[in-house]
Amino acid sequence: MSRSTTIPVSAPAAGSRLPLSQALLLAPAVLLLALFAISVVQMVATSFTGRDGFTLALYQEFFSRPDYIEIYLRTIGVSFLVTLFSILLGYPIAFGIWRYKGNRNHLMILVILPWLVSIVVRTYGWIVILGPRGLINEFLGWVGVIESPMRLMFNTTGVVIGLVHVLVPFMIISILSVLLHLDRKLEEASMSLGGRPLYTFWRVTLPLSLPGVVSGAMLVYLMSTGAIVTPILLGGVQDRMMGTQMYQEVIQTFNFPKGSMLAFLLLLAGLAVILPVQTLERRLSAATGSERKQP
Repeated sequence: MSRSTTIPVSAPAAGSRLPLSQALLLAPAVLLLALFAISVVQMVATSFTGRDGFTLALYQEFFSRPDYIEIYLRTIGVSFLVTLFSILLGYPIAFGIWRYKGNRNHLMILVILPWLVSIVVRTYGWIVILGPRGLINEFLGWVGVIESPMRLMFNTTGVVIGLVHVLVPFMIISILSVLLHLDRKLEEASMSLGGRPLYTFWRVTLPLSLPGVVSGAMLVYLMSTGAIVTPILLGGVQDRMMGTQMYQEVIQTFNFPKGSMLAFLLLLAGLAVILPVQTLERRLSAATGSERKQP
């Protein structure tokens, strides 16, 4: 009786070098990361550089001017509002696409369809809708709800509406990417044990989809803090944000040191929110992963 021989497969050594083909594929990503790091370092260095070398004059000027602090706080507040409304709008849409029994690709086309149109065109569309003689004011005046047009643009309301429309697809895709990996048997198990649909959603589906919510919130918040076009067109001069202020300093007055200073402060505001949220996301992912592995 012949014995079957097994050929051992040797695992790659821990200290083995990366193959040349893989290194070449990673080269563009490494180049982009290096350029990004160099740009950030140069931006930070420029914000601390004056005619006589190192200086804190730009930061002292920023914190001594109430209008700059107001712009800074408004940017953070608007970004939080945009993130909140994106979650409230994006989660039901993502959940509906996930539960849709037909072809989800058709619904996804509707979600990403606004990306095929320029952000300037979309923002001007909101000007037509939110303007004093726009669609909303004309309709409310026609039905007799209001006597004079409401101020829906050139304020924070218009900026929030415009940014939510631009950024909510990112939230939908982030949440949907997590929902698509959930096991439907978990919901069936909850309902078989007597759990009603609302209870099953609250105790099973929602906790397992929170990593997607957190990821989408980080994307929307970061993109809101640096928005330029929408705040300029819908916010006006009185409701400026950090993005519009940086645009004015760099493009109009060519004050690159002050623009670098504003960008660095905006970067710090983003990191102050994103780093704790990333920690929360890792804990949620670990918790939901451990729950899936339990029998």
